[in-house]
Amino acid sequence: MATGNPAVKEKKGVIAQLGSLTPNFWVVNWLEANERLAFFGARAILPLYMVYAIAESGLGLSFTEKGVIYFVWALVQTLIPMVSGGFTDQYGYKKSLYVAYTINIAGYLMFAIAPSLPIPTFWATLMAACLVGLGTAIFKPPVQGTIAKMTTTENSSVAWGFFYWMVNVGGFLAPMAAAMLRGETNWSLVFYAAAGVTAFNFIPTLFFYREPDIDPNKPRRTVGETFLETITTLKDKNFLIFLLIFSGFWFMFMQLWDLLPNFIDEWVDSRSMGALLSNISEGWVLESGMVKPEMLINIDAAAIILFMIPIAWLTGKFHPMVALIGGMVISLVGFFGAGFFNTGWMVALFIFIFALGEMACSPKFSEYIGLTAPPDKKALYMGYSNIPFAIGWSLGNLLSGPMYESLGSQANFARRYMIEELGLARDMVESIEPTNLMTTLASHLPGNPTVLEATNVLWNQYNPWLVWSVLTGIGFLSTAGMVLYYIKTRKTGISSVHQPQS
Repeated sequence: MATGNPAVKEKKGVIAQLGSLTPNFWVVNWLEANERLAFFGARAILPLYMVYAIAESGLGLSFTEKGVIYFVWALVQTLIPMVSGGFTDQYGYKKSLYVAYTINIAGYLMFAIAPSLPIPTFWATLMAACLVGLGTAIFKPPVQGTIAKMTTTENSSVAWGFFYWMVNVGGFLAPMAAAMLRGETNWSLVFYAAAGVTAFNFIPTLFFYREPDIDPNKPRRTVGETFLETITTLKDKNFLIFLLIFSGFWFMFMQLWDLLPNFIDEWVDSRSMGALLSNISEGWVLESGMVKPEMLINIDAAAIILFMIPIAWLTGKFHPMVALIGGMVISLVGFFGAGFFNTGWMVALFIFIFALGEMACSPKFSEYIGLTAPPDKKALYMGYSNIPFAIGWSLGNLLSGPMYESLGSQANFARRYMIEELGLARDMVESIEPTNLMTTLASHLPGNPTVLEATNVLWNQYNPWLVWSVLTGIGFLSTAGMVLYYIKTRKTGISSVHQPQS
């Protein structure tokens, strides 16, 4: 039925909205899918690679050291776009992409050779993480800025939803490829493959990507001027509050990728799933019959590939804040459930629920920034969307590493149980190699149980799921804050979306 108001336009269908986008939109989606294929291939195995024992070709780092590396990585990857985006607008999108590819290739190669470098493994890994973070930080603004320049209020919801879908095409294929490449512990092959995929991106960028229009008369700013402009924009009180509230959600959100793989590796019995997946590819299952953790996490990307476009269309019918808050609530349920259960099918179910919430809320944030940014500052403003990501991802890892050491680490619980419950000498327990801890524990338990049964003893004794309660609690506070923010802005008439000053 017509509204009678000529100012209100009925939005076109999904196909018509996608058809209105230019070829450059599809090229940058191709670039993004390749970049995500490389990035998520590496990220899928890194949580395990960092903490696996040296005897298992891992780096032998502690969870706290892993958390520190992710903390620095997060700051580099999320804060630099606030400056690099401004230089992308000034000096060119293609140049930024070429620089990003070069730096990322160096980072992936350094991850591969970190154990053999003549410096401590922690510092070599940190340097590799910073390189990948820097390259990714330079890559994001030109890609997102290109999309922001090409979208309008008529097609932005579907365009950003499709972009998020393409992100997850790369994110979905990457863990499967990584799982097959790495076998049991052949980690370096994954990093070499990531470097190769990144190098391939030079080809479509050189031959198919078209530089967006840049005002040749616009004066070029220094780093200091660009940074000052960023700070000036962030003086908007309501915009800053909105960003800070969403930071708490990212605090929880990123641990699905950074910590849940370790949790699955140590605690989750996925043998029944492994029996099914091994019929498709034996490379997705460990010799123990367990599903490789990266394959369980991959359910998130698989769900997004299947449902992102219809959910983007559906959320476009709601007020943006309603869609955002609804997605946050669903994600909370999924996140908590994924860490509360220790059976593979239940973890898989709640990862799927988490993905539904992610699809409802995460693309909306980028859409806000893209629609409200001035036409000549699209890449710069897209960098602002990294502020909650920076705070949440960095602080989340800085705190979750030590938190997992005390509330979730299987190795620490095994040592504690042998000392406190079985009365074994502390010196003897501390001398046990990490790879032999669970077999040693099982050999000292009554009835000579299997390692899996010994794992269940620790699960029931120490409740490692409690670490997810803490992380979910932080996400809940963020969601509650967003509800209050929405109520306040509706009552006062202040827009919940930042409107840049003219």
